[in-house]
Amino acid sequence: MKRVVITGATSGIGKQLAQDYANQGWQVFACGRNATALEALGRHSNISTRQFDLTDAEQTQAQLSNLPGLDLAILNAGSCEYIDDAQQFDGALLARVMTTNVLSVGYCLQALLPQLQPGSRLALMGSIASALPLPRAEAYGASKAAIAYLARTLAIDLAPSNIGVSLITPGFVRTPLTDKNQFAMPMRIEVADASRRIIRDLAKGKAQIHFPKRFTLLLKLFGALPQSLWQTMALKGLKQ
Repeated sequence: MKRVVITGATSGIGKQLAQDYANQGWQVFACGRNATALEALGRHSNISTRQFDLTDAEQTQAQLSNLPGLDLAILNAGSCEYIDDAQQFDGALLARVMTTNVLSVGYCLQALLPQLQPGSRLALMGSIASALPLPRAEAYGASKAAIAYLARTLAIDLAPSNIGVSLITPGFVRTPLTDKNQFAMPMRIEVADASRRIIRDLAKGKAQIHFPKRFTLLLKLFGALPQSLWQTMALKGLKQ
């Protein structure tokens, strides 16, 4: 039986991944803060749960440092908050997002990397938002850009240990997090579809996993434009 640990497993993509891997016969270690959601997940015979706060370094070390040899670690937990007025910049908001989306990943890496076996894989959950600067995304986009750089660097440094690294950068997926958005979300897909794509591409050992391709490739193209041109386009979009 292969073993996978998944953070942020109490809702959205993480929850779907935990259920799908368990149904495929994997031993799943599902991590999160929501006790009720974890209790429901734990009813599956292949799912063991860990309830703790990933932003607490000591709790993370205590809960994740004693797992058996892992074949896969998916660091999926994250949050999203927007800067509504850049001139009244909310530093506390930036700190919250960076703590959840970046610092907690570092705590997880410290605990989990010694337990990843040769031939195993580490997956970090980024976002296609890191491909280009988007309005109001100063905090969220910056946090996911940091994750993208972290994944690329880890891919180099973990290669001698035969540990693969995958960066997952989805577009819009229907989750409780995106349900809060008050703007149009083109090509948003269902969470079951997202999980299926992630599981398939991780099994193939892909380093870059992004979907839906029509949307993510378009944003990558926009991100390759000269900064001044993209800024002009973004400003025009805000005025419409």
